[in-house]
Amino acid sequence: MSYIVKASHYQSQKKIFEGPLDLLLDLIEKEKLEITDVSLAQVADQFLEYLKTVQEISPENLADFLLIAGKLILIKSKAILPILELEKEEKEDIEELKARLQEYKKFKEAAQELRKLENRKKMLFSRQSYSGMKTIFCPPIKFSILDLQSTFENVLDKIPKVEILVKETIKKVISIKDKIEYLKKNLIERIEMTFHGAVSNNKNKVEIVVTFLAMLELVRNNIVSVEQEEMFGEIRIKKLS
Repeated sequence: MSYIVKASHYQSQKKIFEGPLDLLLDLIEKEKLEITDVSLAQVADQFLEYLKTVQEISPENLADFLLIAGKLILIKSKAILPILELEKEEKEDIEELKARLQEYKKFKEAAQELRKLENRKKMLFSRQSYSGMKTIFCPPIKFSILDLQSTFENVLDKIPKVEILVKETIKKVISIKDKIEYLKKNLIERIEMTFHGAVSNNKNKVEIVVTFLAMLELVRNNIVSVEQEEMFGEIRIKKLS
């Protein structure tokens, strides 16, 4: 199934993507980047911007895009917050995404070459001598009903079995909007605070990342300024007058 995505800077045209990997590869190739953690972090914002304008896509297919978006946010968070320690599963997810993207790139390039061959029509030959012949069944010599049964059973074994997934409880994650209000409230009372102090009561790593993104949003809107005297040092947040 194809997904129609319309970006804000593509106001005069629509581009059709075959899924989130196709979209992600397109963004990377437009920037002439290699498939690395750095390049994925660079195009994360563009991917999310495209995602905001997705049209004609069902909720189940949207889940594919959201899954990739979540991994990109994790990669970008690690890039801008080096002290963030990733768990083993998160690192494996990132490596898997890069491997899938590399594999998808190979298949896409191969498809383009096959399309070129098809358009040339120089490797297509008709078989006029077989025109009008009836289709007949020619089983191998000594082929028995048991062979047919065995072949059929092998085919059935290769069909993916339906798995009953374990039910998981979805935890409520605090939003960036909530964290922005939290930072604003604390800066009204203190005028200045440290990032370490802002996340001291955070319950998990996700909440730390959301707090960091909320801080960046306040900086972007000229509500606060931040200072960091040395690499990986404490970040001081000050309210602008």
